[in-house]
Amino acid sequence: MEANGLGLKGFPELKNDTFLRAAWGEETDYTPVWCMRQAGRYLPEFRETRAAQDFFSTCRSPEACCELTLQPLRRFPLDAAIIFSDILVVPQALGMEVTMVPGKGPSFPEPLREERDLERLRDPAVVASELGYVFQAITLTRRRLAGRVPLIGFAGAPWTLMAYMVEGGGSSTMAQAKRWLYQRPQASHQLLRILTDALIPYLVGQVVAGAQALQLFESHAGHLGPHLFNIFALPYIRDVAKRVKARLLEAGLAPVPMIIFAKDGHFALEELAQAGYEVVGLDWTVAPKKARERVGKTVTLQGNLDPCALYASEEEIGQLVKQMLDDFGPQRYIANLGHGLYPDMDPEHVGAFVDAVHRHSRLLRQN
Repeated sequence: MEANGLGLKGFPELKNDTFLRAAWGEETDYTPVWCMRQAGRYLPEFRETRAAQDFFSTCRSPEACCELTLQPLRRFPLDAAIIFSDILVVPQALGMEVTMVPGKGPSFPEPLREERDLERLRDPAVVASELGYVFQAITLTRRRLAGRVPLIGFAGAPWTLMAYMVEGGGSSTMAQAKRWLYQRPQASHQLLRILTDALIPYLVGQVVAGAQALQLFESHAGHLGPHLFNIFALPYIRDVAKRVKARLLEAGLAPVPMIIFAKDGHFALEELAQAGYEVVGLDWTVAPKKARERVGKTVTLQGNLDPCALYASEEEIGQLVKQMLDDFGPQRYIANLGHGLYPDMDPEHVGAFVDAVHRHSRLLRQN
């Protein structure tokens, strides 16, 4: 750090590094906490900001992304910010049309149906230049955060992106995407390689822009069993971590902690713990003590309160948080929900969750 308290790119000095220390496995005074989808529709100010705008237009506005990222931090003493964006900006940058349909979610009017459809995709090398708006949003937000807490960047993992691109949207079975894995394994690997090649410069670019940690979302892990996961998801998850770290080193940039969150991927916890990530995120279907036994002491765990627990009374939220903290233990742990916040959740209850983590984790360390 230079004498004026400004570091890389003239960013303000970080005042609260608890999240980063926990991610690296260092001791912390209390358990850091943030929430997936903490910038979201459960906040009235989010709905006002987003009111008239198309979802992806919002994603393309650095000013809007910055505002939405900062909103939850004005309300709650969270220990990290996560940039407002979407995992599907990567398929868009590869040349696919994606729209956000109100009440339904993302939709691809022309999903990948045949092998030859892969020819429609742009060269993955151009993806980072198409996503300059994300980098601008990160740099702007990092400045405006004024060092209050670290900023997390993120992307979707290759299998999860492939699932959307082939399926054409959300699905309860991902049968079209899984059909590719069984009937077109070669083409599936080709697509997963294209996506991996696109993700490396995108994630490295986020760090260059100011992201201080990275989370990879394998949101559709649960559609795969152990067999398919080990062939079509895990190798690419590993490759992303390895290549991002190598590129940061080559560029002379300091390493950043990386988080892998594979929803419903409890069958692969051991493999994920050895995939090259500092942090393994858990959903609420995994028992913390068992997870710790399975992954060992070399990674930090993140999670995993059932998001629906926030519908409980504030008193009960406190009890559930206390139990969760007892089960995870005081160190090598970042508190979070087991998935994102839902739009109908009461902001007061989100505040109760955050406060309970801070309060109980300090008590836990005193005893």
